Amino acid sequence: MILVIAEQKDGWLNRASWEAIAAAQHLSAGSVPVKVAVFGSEVSGVAGDLAAAAVAEVLSVDQPVLGRYTADAFVHAAAALVAAQAPAHVVLAHTYQTRDFAPVLAARLDRALVTDVIAIRSTGGAIAFARPMFQGKLVADVVLEGPAPHLVTVQIGAFRADAVQKGAAAAPVSAAGVTVDASVVRQSPEAPFQEAKQAVDLSQAERIVAVGRGIKSQENVAVAQQLAEAFGAELAASRPICDNGWLPMERQIGSSGQTVAPKLYVALGISGAIQHLVGMKGSRTIVAINKDAEAPIFEIADYGIAGDLFEVVPALIEELKK
Repeated sequence: MILVIAEQKDGWLNRASWEAIAAAQHLSAGSVPVKVAVFGSEVSGVAGDLAAAAVAEVLSVDQPVLGRYTADAFVHAAAALVAAQAPAHVVLAHTYQTRDFAPVLAARLDRALVTDVIAIRSTGGAIAFARPMFQGKLVADVVLEGPAPHLVTVQIGAFRADAVQKGAAAAPVSAAGVTVDASVVRQSPEAPFQEAKQAVDLSQAERIVAVGRGIKSQENVAVAQQLAEAFGAELAASRPICDNGWLPMERQIGSSGQTVAPKLYVALGISGAIQHLVGMKGSRTIVAINKDAEAPIFEIADYGIAGDLFEVVPALIEELKK
């Protein structure tokens, strides 16, 4: 059995959880049952949403102490659930929250963990998990050793949420029977950084307009902002833009920023360095605008415009306004 631990907050399911379910279904190859667990307080609504997937069961771990995320409570709940369900693999989306507690869970269980997985394949009769190394310059095939369960976190955008197989009928939802006592929590959680006044979780955006060095100056960022508003998109940037202070660091996409997989990604003046590509190559549709026709970004773009963004973008805005 494969166990997916979905992620929710205040009754809203992180859409990367659907990507984790898609990865688990791919891993199962239709021969191993998949179950999905969700932690929190009053999560019946989220559990009902998850039941739309073609899974064997949705497990609700509904405890007041899980209402606000703490690594202590989540590790305790996950360890107890794994002990009760005895899965072969535990699959999670590679979110900030997962990065915080999954290594602790692996140490608690004394089991192997592979993170940031971008593909799952069979090699020599064994399951190999592909993950990027050295800021995406290499991809390693990792074969996990030791007893089950093996823990796997899946890079955002590596598996498409719309590839999740849906069931003909809703999957059964049941209480997992896991109890978490408040005494296990040693932390007093504060609001996560996404809740800062100007912060944004770009991994949840369906449309993104991103700017690179080709924008030339901070004053020109307004042009990209206008296009983002016309698209109903979030504004993002490559690392040099954020390093210069033209946009906040939480708007950075790439190996040292956020990883995103929107339905539409518009790259303005972005050459396509590997450090940026690893953060956005999972986007469903990529549109690149760059005056350098040889820019690497065009190699992965679905649509490319080799032209001056200061001529192309205003024309796009005018068309979108019609």
